Amino acid sequence: MRKINIFDTTLRDGEQSAGVNLNFSEKVEIALQLERLGVDIIEAGFPAASKGDFASVQEIAKKIRTSSVTGLARAVQSDIDAAWEALKDGAEPRLHTFIATSPIHREYKLKLSKEQVVERAVQTVAYAASRFPLVQWSAEDASRTELDYLAEIVEAVIGAGARIINIPDTVGYTTPKEYAEIFTYLREHVPSINKVQLSTHCHDDIGMATANSLAAIEAGATQVEGTINGIGERAGNAALEEVAVALHIRSDHYQANTRLTLNEIKRTSDMISKLTGMIIPPNKAIIGKNAYAHESGIHQDGFLKEKTTYEIISPDLVGVSTDVLVLGKHSGRHAFKNRLNELKLFVTDEEMNRLFVQFKALADRKKEMTDEDLVALVLEEKISKDNRFFELDSLQITYGTNQIPTATVTLKNGDTDLLQEAATGAGSIEALYNTLERCLDNKVNLLDYRIQSVGAGRDALAQVYVKIRYRGMETSGRGLHQDVLEASARAYLNAVNRIIYLSEKDTVLQ
Repeated sequence: MRKINIFDTTLRDGEQSAGVNLNFSEKVEIALQLERLGVDIIEAGFPAASKGDFASVQEIAKKIRTSSVTGLARAVQSDIDAAWEALKDGAEPRLHTFIATSPIHREYKLKLSKEQVVERAVQTVAYAASRFPLVQWSAEDASRTELDYLAEIVEAVIGAGARIINIPDTVGYTTPKEYAEIFTYLREHVPSINKVQLSTHCHDDIGMATANSLAAIEAGATQVEGTINGIGERAGNAALEEVAVALHIRSDHYQANTRLTLNEIKRTSDMISKLTGMIIPPNKAIIGKNAYAHESGIHQDGFLKEKTTYEIISPDLVGVSTDVLVLGKHSGRHAFKNRLNELKLFVTDEEMNRLFVQFKALADRKKEMTDEDLVALVLEEKISKDNRFFELDSLQITYGTNQIPTATVTLKNGDTDLLQEAATGAGSIEALYNTLERCLDNKVNLLDYRIQSVGAGRDALAQVYVKIRYRGMETSGRGLHQDVLEASARAYLNAVNRIIYLSEKDTVLQ
């Protein structure tokens, strides 16, 4: 079996998805979960892009010990210097640098000749190799680059010190057959190709990112780049969970595997969905909620007689539990802490104290607290602990079919200050948000609002996602509560608090 390295770019390419804006603590939590998943390389960001990216890449590099952490850099010396400062304390610092190679990029974006692109690539790779023990080089838009020129520049950067060569299908243009042929051509026409690993990075613009990635593996690639849930620019990247499970299920064909802990896939997927606000389609392969559902009578009959008639992937394989344990209002602190440990939800004593209070309050109103509820509670605690400038003290909403919806809200601002306002609106949410806006010092524009349940049943927790513009900045926020209106208020305040936090830290996230 060939070992395929998994290069996760959820925190870099994935965060470039429209509307996604992760803060410092969210990025760190995602990186820690990617490490638990068993990802080989975590691309933590683009250190030269902003102070926020630099700080989060630096912190992730310090905390992650069993995965290699990398950062992106253009073919510019200052980018490489910034990446080194951010990554130098990592367990295995590496650099990912790139330059575009296709005719359309050379002419219109770079305005450089073929020779100038080769010269710049060689200079920057040599400089990077003088600082980093591992340098990965990418030929942006490789799938639309002349094959002979691609072979020429690949040979040149190998000579300059590149040890991983990435061949991206940057705009999702190619087909599996064509893409495999590029890797075959390079293996046959680059004299030094045996000195390096070949990597694949595919986008999903015409729906072939996973197929193209697997075709590259068949043609000799030993590293796959992608994101969890396939998020990313435009139509997204190759979904790593699809590639990894395909290699596992069809190991007879691909004769290759990864070191991923496959039963951590579902938890990783859920975390990234919650933190990015990007809902997973029910029919999404591997991790969609319908992926293991059987509706057709013919399918149900066969499934009941023998599961493998219609189920090639066991739900347990990817961490979809069909045997969920529950806690209730009579469960004590020890049982609560024990269940968190069993779920690998490790928290500090301070976090435990706050979480247990929240758990008991919810358990008094909610008949059963499932594992999914506990994961949501812990995640909410960890990502919001730094952003508590405004806290909801109380709210009251009046609504009736023949009444004007009215909201009254009391906020805590610090330990002692209380703010109380009331306002009306066309509906309950508008009345609530008009009231919250009156408590603040600037206009707040609501750009997006979404709601989904955590689990099922009438007493399910509500997860609300909002995107706002406040103080000239845009960000997102999330709120979790059994009551949808309180969850909506918490999401709104979470977003406002994030902007205040960023303003005070003078940090701008990309």
